[in-house]
Amino acid sequence: MNLIQSLTLGVVQGLTEFLPISSTAHMNLVPQLFGWPKPGSAAEAVIQLGTIAAVILYFRKDLARVTVGFLRGLRPGPGRSSVEARQGWAIVAGTIPVCVAGLLLEDQIDTTFRGTAVIGVMMIVMALFLWLAEALAKRRRGMEDVRASDGWLVGLAQALALVPGVSRSGSTLTAALFLDLNREAAARFSFLLSVPAVLLSGLYKMKDVLDPPPALPGAAQTQVWTVPDLAVATVVAGVVGYASIAFLLRYLRTRTTLVFIVYRLLAGALILYLVSRGAMQ
Repeated sequence: MNLIQSLTLGVVQGLTEFLPISSTAHMNLVPQLFGWPKPGSAAEAVIQLGTIAAVILYFRKDLARVTVGFLRGLRPGPGRSSVEARQGWAIVAGTIPVCVAGLLLEDQIDTTFRGTAVIGVMMIVMALFLWLAEALAKRRRGMEDVRASDGWLVGLAQALALVPGVSRSGSTLTAALFLDLNREAAARFSFLLSVPAVLLSGLYKMKDVLDPPPALPGAAQTQVWTVPDLAVATVVAGVVGYASIAFLLRYLRTRTTLVFIVYRLLAGALILYLVSRGAMQ
């Protein structure tokens, strides 16, 4: 690992974490294009802490309101039905599926799920689901309408993103659109829902980065990280991620997700073509 690799992977993570194009897919594919070892799922989880710091900073007022409202809603009284309390319960409910799935499928996440052909297929499949959501969704609900049941359903979609190529932001955005949230509300809820899941994942995986466990059968060679390398990638991911959040929210106020759908279809097709020609692993 060197400074150029750390900077590159930090930019890739920050740019793709919040756009519905799969950060994990790009974090696996970009090193292949440059002939580098893959960063590894543990390092990816830690670098994501930079992007979560960006979410916390960007949505600090929203998160503060939701946290206070949720805590007040735990006590008997009218606070239980407040908008903030409902949003808090939605985030809690939406975090449970990905935590359970992540613990149960940890070995598969590091091996079977990370195949390049799997990434190509899922890039295309999720593009079609996002297109279907755009075509069918009524987009008549805002953030004030989010309920715990919404969180649970969007959380199930978030768990699917443990498979590279699905995209955490893409799956949650798609599910939220199917639930008739407008595009900006869907993106906002996706961002807020990412905080506990990605934070817990990053902290849980941190121990495996500097002191990696024995490689599992079928696992690809991964980068060897030092503390400075990891720090650079994480900070860069946070800075770029902050800009990506601002861009996506502004973009979705007036535009559809068509550009991301087309990108996913083309990227998925290219990946499968390169795999079939033996140009990628």
